[in-house]
Amino acid sequence: MRLGFGELLLICLVILLIFGSSKLPQLGDALGRGIKNFKKATTEEPIDITSKKLEVTAPTTGAAPVERSAAQKK
Repeated sequence: MRLGFGELLLICLVILLIFGSSKLPQLGDALGRGIKNFKKATTEEPIDITSKKLEVTAPTTGAAPVERSAAQKK
């Protein structure tokens, strides 16, 4: 199935009617940036997204130790 010149012209006219002439440059720019970012992402080396181990420390607030000590006294 090949698209001829008439079909492509019809598709372009429908797109022009749907989006309007003011939105077409913005759509083309967004499409170009998307393709550029996709190509850049596929050619660069992968990014390491593994999380690093962090030390887990208990939060130090003034209210928490008092509540614990009151609960332990009961």
